Amino acid sequence: MINITNNKTVIPMLDVKAQHEPLKEEIKQALKDILDSGQFILGPNVRSFEQETASYLNVKNAAALASGTDALYLSLKALGIKEGDEVITTPFTFIATAEAITYVNATPVFVDIDRYTLNIDVSKIEEKITAKTRAVIIVHLFGQPADMDEIMDLARKYNLKVIEDCAQAFGARYKGKAAGCIGDAGCFSFYPSKNLGAYGDGGMMITDHNEVFEKVRLLRNHGTVAPYRHGFIGYNSRLDEIQAAILRIKLRHIDEYNRKRGNLARIYTSVLSGAVQCPVEMTDRSHVYHQYTIRTPLRDKVSAALKNSNISSVVYYPLPLHLQEAFHYLGYRKGDLPESEAAADEVLSIPIYPELEPDKAEMISEAILQAVRHGDAG
Repeated sequence: MINITNNKTVIPMLDVKAQHEPLKEEIKQALKDILDSGQFILGPNVRSFEQETASYLNVKNAAALASGTDALYLSLKALGIKEGDEVITTPFTFIATAEAITYVNATPVFVDIDRYTLNIDVSKIEEKITAKTRAVIIVHLFGQPADMDEIMDLARKYNLKVIEDCAQAFGARYKGKAAGCIGDAGCFSFYPSKNLGAYGDGGMMITDHNEVFEKVRLLRNHGTVAPYRHGFIGYNSRLDEIQAAILRIKLRHIDEYNRKRGNLARIYTSVLSGAVQCPVEMTDRSHVYHQYTIRTPLRDKVSAALKNSNISSVVYYPLPLHLQEAFHYLGYRKGDLPESEAAADEVLSIPIYPELEPDKAEMISEAILQAVRHGDAG
């Protein structure tokens, strides 16, 4: 039993400085080389990062982009999703997932989540498919892949495109295959808080379909087919050399980072099982724990107790997308997607990052246990 009384240690949700420390000399040298080269956009580091990531994920093509949101958006464009089309997705995710659908003037159609995995409930997808449905965006929430076999079966049955939102799942695997490599396109974010995080914005689209890759590659750079020749209207979504160089260095450590996250998750689960609902890790896939998210009706009491112990926590996500003002025009009402709404009232993410010491994870667990016990008694 660890005594947390009067604990003055501040435990953040993420410590990017701690991850940077052992890499800083290598990163400094990489930045110096870039500055000396004078090549800052779509240069050798971007090309190498694309090749190295494609090799790591065992996929044919990888296109580095300015953000994970752009990866989703340009994938939809490259797959031909347009105005009048419907795209099925989950309401329990960051807004970018559904936002990208609106960028191509298509309509998001929300399907409720599974109570335990918090991923989309595949048993509820088919009833939402209409003559206008053209694609599904699957979110591998918090780092665990969704039920891809069932999803791909539906996609084949109804001729749907499948985009995997892997913003939180770099390195996760489903039945031995990397998340992002199963559907028509996989989309990653390299926002600084991600398992593989840049020091700014960044993203990537991966695919085994050469024509999809080529379209995204041209779209990201103003539709440029030759110097000052543009085959179609494109966009500016280019990953810069500095971010690519940093990501190349960190990519070499991603397995270690994810292994340490998994070890911390096992500590949490071993202590907290029975007191709160812990993340469910399915046996046929690997969870990379971008977040360790517990669930309890005492969420607010637990959060307050953690704050009192100088321990950070965050609610991902407090309001499902179907109830957001931005999507009011879709006509959803409270009660339409009850599992997503219930999760929003009960989930709480606690610190998990590779540099978090195991004894700190035990300390956090003890604070949660005490809060739950006190809350139950009250």
